[in-house]
Amino acid sequence: MKRAFKLVSIFLVLMISYSLSSQNKSKRDLDNYRQPDKRGINVFEAPKDTITSFNDVYVRIGGQSTLQYQDLSHENSGAVELKEIGGNFNLATANLDIDVVLYDGVRMHLRTYLSSRHHPEPYVKGGYLQIDKLDFISEGFMEDFMNYTTLKVGHMENNYGDAHFRRSDNAQAIYNPFAGNLIMDAFTTEVGAELYYQRNGFLGMVGFTNGKLNQDVANPDTGGASFLAKIGYDKQINDDFRFRLTGSLYNTGAVRSSYLYSADRAGSRYYFVLEDTDATAKANFRSGRYNPSLRNEITAFMFNPFVKYKGLEFFGTYESATGKANSETDDRTATQLAGELIYRFGQNEKFYLGTRYNKVDSEDISGDDIEITRFNVVAGWFLTKNIMAKLEYVTQKHDGYSSGSIFDEGQFDGLMLETVISF
Repeated sequence: MKRAFKLVSIFLVLMISYSLSSQNKSKRDLDNYRQPDKRGINVFEAPKDTITSFNDVYVRIGGQSTLQYQDLSHENSGAVELKEIGGNFNLATANLDIDVVLYDGVRMHLRTYLSSRHHPEPYVKGGYLQIDKLDFISEGFMEDFMNYTTLKVGHMENNYGDAHFRRSDNAQAIYNPFAGNLIMDAFTTEVGAELYYQRNGFLGMVGFTNGKLNQDVANPDTGGASFLAKIGYDKQINDDFRFRLTGSLYNTGAVRSSYLYSADRAGSRYYFVLEDTDATAKANFRSGRYNPSLRNEITAFMFNPFVKYKGLEFFGTYESATGKANSETDDRTATQLAGELIYRFGQNEKFYLGTRYNKVDSEDISGDDIEITRFNVVAGWFLTKNIMAKLEYVTQKHDGYSSGSIFDEGQFDGLMLETVISF
């Protein structure tokens, strides 16, 4: 009862804040900020705009809510009995976002998962401080340098690759044209800092983290730093044509356990697919994804081209990750390829049609050389800039697994309907 009262209270605060703040549209549009609604689609790093509108400390409260209807079926070789699934609604998920303008060019972001597949109770995803000016040191301090520079510090979603900008982050699914994320979902939150330099379309980023998802001071000998880097070019060539190409690196040394492909505690959109009869939504929250179990000394590269001509856009991913589990002596490699083709049309591109092909080849920890392929077809509709609906057909197939594996001849397919509210 206490938890229910807490959730209702938070929801009422959200609604009241949204009602009041919506009366002042310009004030909710923060500086150097990715909008949480339709305007944030195809935005990657936060834009760098040195023109600021700071008057006083300002708190922007926002959030997201999503709900899916799932109608999927699955099968395998029969070596392991699968959980019986049918058509019905999944757990509704919700986020709470707090963004605070603290000073001219200084902003804090905090995201809390109010409800997720893995945790029914609220918990903090992470937060960071974004610094676009150093005027808090002295007015105009290093102004020429900071005109193109951004510093982010905190326990935050680390900027490895571009795919994480288009993925669903629990209830924040308005940026994702599809229901699910990539099969090998690179996403982690570690304590660290990232320094960005953006000028005339060119982008450079370097970052360091402590290599830990779960923060603690125990086992000090197992700590190690992770290094991130990104270089790219992103330019609106003319009114009709935009081109972006980036290359990213994630490298971590001998850490206690890296979570690059298993850090998402919110969970997969495809509930219970290829899970056994004892599976629960909380314990088996990554259904349909693949974790290569590279826990130590990981070197991962990701390349992402993005092209948009009028309403037609293409986003691609090529990724290669090498590392090993803590118990292994030899490195293994997993590679991923994905391509998305989206056509947006109608007034203000309120409708879209899309397809995605996603393939993973991996030297699995079991010793099998496995292959997973997924194909998606989707149609979407923005009722308003804050409300969207998408209908997806998905099919996924697993090959190369041994005869005793639950994934031997494993496959699933069917329909997903998802609705998203984001403000």
